[in-house]
Amino acid sequence: MVDSSLYAAFLVAALLLCVSPGPDMMFLVAMGGRGGPRTGLLAALGVGCGALVHVFAAMLGLSALFLALPTLYYALRWIGAVYLLYLAVKAFRDRSPIGADEGEAGCGGGPSRWRAFGQGALTNLLNPKVILFNVAFLPQFVRPALGHVPLQFLILGLTLVLIGLAVDMTVGLLSGRLAAVLRRSNRVARGLNIFSGSVFTGLAVRLVTAPK
Repeated sequence: MVDSSLYAAFLVAALLLCVSPGPDMMFLVAMGGRGGPRTGLLAALGVGCGALVHVFAAMLGLSALFLALPTLYYALRWIGAVYLLYLAVKAFRDRSPIGADEGEAGCGGGPSRWRAFGQGALTNLLNPKVILFNVAFLPQFVRPALGHVPLQFLILGLTLVLIGLAVDMTVGLLSGRLAAVLRRSNRVARGLNIFSGSVFTGLAVRLVTAPK
């Protein structure tokens, strides 16, 4: 269904893209820092599910709407920025006590496990650059002459999601474990929340100011 040589090149390109620091990776570092390892893992799963939706949208041609309707693109961009700022405010206001990691996050200020999953999915879904990336990147490795173009899109997209998920889960887990140790100090815990809020704010600014 796919060209083997192109697929090999795609694997290399996808791995390099996934390990390169970007908005999703910074988001996961912030989430793991606030909630601990499990929160980081579930946030990574949420990001992966959001990426999967983007893959199906690209396969069905829905993402092409954002190329034809610039207003829709910019509207989604601003919605995503507002949501990230909402997460930033929550992080800045977090006053969780010592030990309020992922085991107690539902009672403290940090994100609960499944809330972290939803936040990861929404953050990815509301990033129109991910949509345009799939439209621009995946077709480069599709061979129409082989037929089954939608299936080729699906295979490539699922491969990208799985590679990204492996990298993101590693990042979420490691950042969460480090934060769980550092949170034994109230001062450090507060610093982690400020760091997380700063990351969310920076991602929001980047989303609305970066060129299309």
